[in-house]
Amino acid sequence: MGVLSTEEQAVVDTVRDFVDREVKPAVNEVEHSGEYPEKWIEQMKELGIYGLAVPEPWGEAPVSMPCYALVTAELSRGWMSLAGAMGGHTVVAKLLVAFGTREQQDRYLPRMATGELRATMALTEPGGGSDLQAMSTHASLQDDHYVVNGSKTWISNARRSGLIALLCKTDPAAEPAHRGISVLLVEHGPGLTVSKDLPKLGYKGVESCELIFDDMRVPTDAVLGGTPGKGFGQMMKGLETGRIQVASRALGVADAALADALRYAQDRESFGKPIWQHQSVGNYLADMATKITAARQLILHAAEKYETGQRCDMEAGMAKLFTSEIAMEVALNAVRIHGGYGYSTEFDVERYFRDAPLMIVGEGTNEIQRNVIAAQLVKRGGLDRS
Repeated sequence: MGVLSTEEQAVVDTVRDFVDREVKPAVNEVEHSGEYPEKWIEQMKELGIYGLAVPEPWGEAPVSMPCYALVTAELSRGWMSLAGAMGGHTVVAKLLVAFGTREQQDRYLPRMATGELRATMALTEPGGGSDLQAMSTHASLQDDHYVVNGSKTWISNARRSGLIALLCKTDPAAEPAHRGISVLLVEHGPGLTVSKDLPKLGYKGVESCELIFDDMRVPTDAVLGGTPGKGFGQMMKGLETGRIQVASRALGVADAALADALRYAQDRESFGKPIWQHQSVGNYLADMATKITAARQLILHAAEKYETGQRCDMEAGMAKLFTSEIAMEVALNAVRIHGGYGYSTEFDVERYFRDAPLMIVGEGTNEIQRNVIAAQLVKRGGLDRS
């Protein structure tokens, strides 16, 4: 592989073993039951997965972005929901490390590293979608508190996350609009209501809810970094992590779909030979494997650029765009290769087909990714060849 140290490769291998031993044999039953995967989440805490982005002195074993991406892909190969259960948490941890005051870091990061405290981010609004600057959730300053009103939707882990990184307007009159946006570090309390779980096609087990803020009082020292008006830039940096993470989730789904299709194509015979020897099926397998390999390299390219501290919104957007689209294609082709069994809930491939679309629309739709990529191409004067 070349990108990971021996220690980091051992982390990825440990997660792979956990997935193969604990998750794969039981995931179908757990997913269809709709229950929360409490036992697996506890095991993920014990493995240190919630602390992968938390450095000393608050945590023990932070890993590079390439390692984090491959851990995410392994979890998702077992069940995409498990990767989703730590995605927003990692973004919030990185936001705290990069921008938090020392007091904020000391308050939250030690408990986040162990998974005792889990975190999520709240960006999307019911009427706003990907247009974050048009948000209506606002926090007005009253004495030593902000009073928060508004709502956010499609918030993963909303009920079980004790900390919410809330993107909201603290100065609605600011020009340009992004200068009036802040990230508030909000904990559950009076004035915050979590809706019932939103029903979903896939991405089961982990709740997605609406958050309603009704005159919720939040202390002024909850502003990430201590200075209001910097939230939009902070969250855009956080979304680089988020988009690499979503791309890695898509990679895991595609990996699992290819593995199942490859195994089935060797076991199943028609017209006197294994079906992979029929050219149409063999071509599917060849294309699936080629696109997955390309997607993995795109993700690692974005992750390595992130690791050097360079801006990588274009690279992360490319990785997310490409990998989510090919995950959908690979999942569909895995269904084709399985024939009628691909439509059966007794086989895993129908789950991949239900989980894959989330990565196309999540963390900024793919239409938005193309806007980001195009704008960066113009700004940078083309592709960077270095």
